[in-house]
Amino acid sequence: MAQQEEIFKKLISHSKEYGFVFPSSEIYDGLGAVYDYGQNGVELKNNIKKYWWDSMTLLNENVVGIDSAIFMHPTIWKASGHVDAFNDPLIDNKDSKKRYRADVLIEEQIAKYDDKIEKEIEKAAKRFGEAFDEQKFRETNPRVLENSAKKEALHTRFAKALNDSNLEELRQIIIDEEIVCPVSGTRNWTDVRQFNLMFSTEMGSTADGALKIYLRPETAQGIFVNFLNVQKSGRMKIPFGIAQIGKAFRNEIVARQFIFRMREFEQMEMQFFVRPGEELKWFEQWKQTRMRWHKALGLGDKKYRFHDHDKLAHYANAATDIEFEMPFGFKEVEGIHSRTDFDLSSHEKYSGKKIQYFDPELNQSYTPYVIETSIGVDRMFLSILAGSYCEETLEGGETRVVLKLPPALAPVKLAVLPLVKKDGLPEKAREIMDDLKFNFNCQYDEKDSIGKRYRRQDAIGTPYCITIDHETLTDNQVTIRHRDTMEQERVPVTEVGKIITDKVSLKNILKKITQS
Repeated sequence: MAQQEEIFKKLISHSKEYGFVFPSSEIYDGLGAVYDYGQNGVELKNNIKKYWWDSMTLLNENVVGIDSAIFMHPTIWKASGHVDAFNDPLIDNKDSKKRYRADVLIEEQIAKYDDKIEKEIEKAAKRFGEAFDEQKFRETNPRVLENSAKKEALHTRFAKALNDSNLEELRQIIIDEEIVCPVSGTRNWTDVRQFNLMFSTEMGSTADGALKIYLRPETAQGIFVNFLNVQKSGRMKIPFGIAQIGKAFRNEIVARQFIFRMREFEQMEMQFFVRPGEELKWFEQWKQTRMRWHKALGLGDKKYRFHDHDKLAHYANAATDIEFEMPFGFKEVEGIHSRTDFDLSSHEKYSGKKIQYFDPELNQSYTPYVIETSIGVDRMFLSILAGSYCEETLEGGETRVVLKLPPALAPVKLAVLPLVKKDGLPEKAREIMDDLKFNFNCQYDEKDSIGKRYRRQDAIGTPYCITIDHETLTDNQVTIRHRDTMEQERVPVTEVGKIITDKVSLKNILKKITQS
């Protein structure tokens, strides 16, 4: 665990040093849980969004996109339940004066039982070697059975407390499990309280005439209130989906773990409208589709898992998370929810407008049910950085830090490097650069030795470099260097564009989703 924490610290430092993520307002000592994306970060972020957008709108003929406003009528948030129910259970440690989410503290305790079980299995696997039977060991080892029983009992008690909204029981679980504050190391806890997460502001020119509005805590409601607009103008037939990428805002009191939990963040959400009674079939289908989307990136299938919700939101009849193994454990990057007809029915009630779909096949009108896929851009960004970050020791003892980003998502696709800054090599390199820059993001670099320049490109995840040397001037060939293997090959200048375009195309990843 300590090693993973150290890697996470290095990842945060690397993100700043190489222009991926900066603390916001840093010259004024920063602003808690708010970050800016640097020159390489914004490119990676935009590529992630394009990957998601294309996977939704290109691979699905019945999914279209919109871009709704951040400011919306305040009654929308009353209808959605956010005014009354968008709360986190918070608890304070009296000694450290630090505030925590009670549910997160308990979830981390459950994860500790999992860690204990896995450590027992790892030790046994080393001891018995090839003869080790993991399944039998799980079923018979006393320590594994004891920790499994404790975990299951805690999980059951925790799930009941959440579903009952029993704040006293949540605190009692923390006391009984002897959970300590990570800062003070004490168990001197306050009561658990609910805290609403929405930011509010006022719209209007005068204090008397101002209207209290909210910064949206999710993008989904902008889709729901535009359901009829999209359906009618696009002549959409159920089942169909509406996708959106946009900013959302939550007043997270317990904001931590770098960009994993922020107050201003970006979401990629798709609401898929289906016939009532068919929602659970579509829920299962979208679960599998979304998992394929993640695994297609090639970061490692074992780094992903589903985690079903212990407590369903007020609008859901089924919900699961796709979790990624971050340096601080498995954490949610995407949620898939069966939202029933709650949202459309509620907006119909509060607005007084009929929001239904006439199904020509059934010859009847009804309120569609909804399957939601909701993914945090920033969390996805962090998972890709964490999954790509490598520290390697090379022959001769030299080390390098490399981001093995999926080539299609890399901020810079190709670095163009003249071997030396003379003899016409920079001019030839610029000529090649000027030809290729229309196809993908290229970077020109002539400063320092070629080895140092390779290391700089490794650090930002550039998948390919081409070196222009003296022979290039006579044979019109360059050397392509591959990031992950560091292998080099000689190719004609005229072939470079085609070779790199094929390697960095999003099409390669998108095809994996449909072929899985």
